[in-house]
Amino acid sequence: MADARFTLLNRANEIGANSYLLEIGDARVVLDAGMHPKESGADALPRYEDIPHDSIDAVIVTHSHLDHVGTLPILMRDQPSARVFMTPATSALGDALLHNSVNVMKSQRVELGIEDYPLFTHRALEELAPRIEPRDYEKPFDLDWNGTARATFYDAGHILGSAGVLLEGSDKSFFYSGDVHFDDHTLIRGARFPDLGNRTLDALIVETTRGESPRPAGYCRKNEEERFIGDIRSCLTGGGSVLIPVFAIGKTQEVLTMLHNYKENGDLPDAPVYIGGLSTKMTVIYDKFSDSTRRCSPGFKILRDMNPITGNRRGRRRIPLERGAIYALSSGMMTENTTSNGFARGFIENPANMLLFVGYADPDSPGGKIRSAQPGDNIRLDKDLPELPLNCGVEIYDFSGHATRDQLLAFMQQTNARQTVLVHGDPAAQEWFADQVEGAVVPSPGKPLRL
Repeated sequence: MADARFTLLNRANEIGANSYLLEIGDARVVLDAGMHPKESGADALPRYEDIPHDSIDAVIVTHSHLDHVGTLPILMRDQPSARVFMTPATSALGDALLHNSVNVMKSQRVELGIEDYPLFTHRALEELAPRIEPRDYEKPFDLDWNGTARATFYDAGHILGSAGVLLEGSDKSFFYSGDVHFDDHTLIRGARFPDLGNRTLDALIVETTRGESPRPAGYCRKNEEERFIGDIRSCLTGGGSVLIPVFAIGKTQEVLTMLHNYKENGDLPDAPVYIGGLSTKMTVIYDKFSDSTRRCSPGFKILRDMNPITGNRRGRRRIPLERGAIYALSSGMMTENTTSNGFARGFIENPANMLLFVGYADPDSPGGKIRSAQPGDNIRLDKDLPELPLNCGVEIYDFSGHATRDQLLAFMQQTNARQTVLVHGDPAAQEWFADQVEGAVVPSPGKPLRL
């Protein structure tokens, strides 16, 4: 029986430039190719220097978030013979995200003086695109030209197109969860993984994002939605407006669908809804796949059926600030030079308004600083501009796209793999699972782990 090895290509045990090398006998596969959202230049890349040039058979991308797909063009350039696989929806979303990333890096080169940027160009993306081989869920495919290893995608329920992947070869089998959400969202269905407990699995490679964050007892998604909608209704009735910072992929479409459903039920006023930034382009792609993916509302198209008002941070379609409106704007962390950040200037000073957070925000981001602030505190949205008083209301909701730690623990125990490899989590999150799961291991960056 041939050996199998796993190598963590992240530069540290954390959620960042997520990427892993899996060697199954003679086949060498890289799982995901992320960019670290808090680093810049070469520090934002995985440890690609550890992989010899043109030595990889295949690359698998599980979904289109930046921390999983953001450096794919660099990996593809260094590995010209590697086949590249992802679901059709991930291919479409990833292409849009990477082209946007080029624009962001060009701006950062000018504004921050990062000479390495952009790490790749629009033309490079266009030239690499023909190498991507989309594959549907639950249909096995060969990873290498010799057919020594194969893979099968399964819906991971995290965002549109997200996948867990079963990898088989050399008499061994592995399952990589990717980012997973087991419950239904408002728009898309939860994960549909195979029954792994009924097969002999040599290793389960699994995310641990929420390992340090137990969900409060008595949490109910329906109650959380009603609290969210109730706060919006109260704010609008009082003459204010609502700003919801959202991630362009996933959170935007979930929030818009939620707003639409409650408007249809008569539980929310028919207020104008604005969207802006990268969110609009990603919502177009979500609608494109509405008839070919597992949806809670089959056939529902956000832009057609809800008809939100689209706009940009700059340019002719500038988003106006008006009373009684709802603004779902990217980015979710209100990062500098994004639509939500720019719009917040002139918004957060008004006590009639509300700022509602529906996803994660790094503590060092403008959104994270607002979440930890007290009413009346001064907030710096942009390092080059004056501080502003935080007079608007602020609320935080749990609509996480990641499985809870209890669900993940049950998944690991039911799978009963010979080995459980813990990835995609901060050290405390990984340690929690390591204490709970027999045979679980936390890999060290750059050190091959025999499976």
